[in-house]
Amino acid sequence: MSWGLQNRLARIINPRTHRTVMLAIDHGYFLGPTSGLEVPRETLKPIQAYADTLMLTRGVLRTSVDPCSPTPIVLRVSGGTSILTPLSNEGITVAMEDAIRLNVAGVALSIFVGSEHERQTLLNLAHLVDEGERYGMPVLAVTAVGKEMNRDARYLGLCCRIAAELGAHFVKTYYCEDFESVVRNCPVPIVIAGGKKLPEKDALRLTYQAIQSGACGVDMGRNIFQSEDPAAMIQAVRAIVHENKNVDQAYELFQSLRSQREPERMLA
Repeated sequence: MSWGLQNRLARIINPRTHRTVMLAIDHGYFLGPTSGLEVPRETLKPIQAYADTLMLTRGVLRTSVDPCSPTPIVLRVSGGTSILTPLSNEGITVAMEDAIRLNVAGVALSIFVGSEHERQTLLNLAHLVDEGERYGMPVLAVTAVGKEMNRDARYLGLCCRIAAELGAHFVKTYYCEDFESVVRNCPVPIVIAGGKKLPEKDALRLTYQAIQSGACGVDMGRNIFQSEDPAAMIQAVRAIVHENKNVDQAYELFQSLRSQREPERMLA
């Protein structure tokens, strides 16, 4: 692994804790306007400083993130489909040279194991890894799962291991029962997806269980920016990931931070 690649990866995964809190705001690349993300710049203002990394598209990066921001970027470089078409029929939408011009810390691409377009997405990953190795850019493989796929350890373990075998430097997947076996059988770090919006304490429980089972962090979106208090929520998630707080401690922090900002929200 080259020095540049290691340096970029260290900007994503904190070398002190070996963990990361990624903030996923790339939903619009196939969903269009998403609740809580209608105006990305406004969504980011109160929460960006608490994220170790932002995961987004180049359009949102260019229009909604201050170039002086120190927060590293993991850039989504796959797409070409929408919620109206088969999502698995993705291609690579951003050249590696543009990712470098944007000074990102890593690039992300979805793979769809078990789908009609499995081969295409896996070859996309292999090509992106080649480019990443050439330019010193870490690649995140996102194990996208269709509605017809079971999110169990056997299936997710298959997806993660294939991604690692093809050279992905880290993998994003879903938490599941027996997640320890998914982590054990994947030789690169795993971050978990937040998935659909959950009650705050349930999302914190998901975070805690994933970290306890060996995940190196989370890549959460809706469970943060759709929270009743996004800034309090991301700080509570950080408390679990980086400070080893338990669910009750993190939820207590969330409630405390939320109550402190209650007068501001009432005035607004």
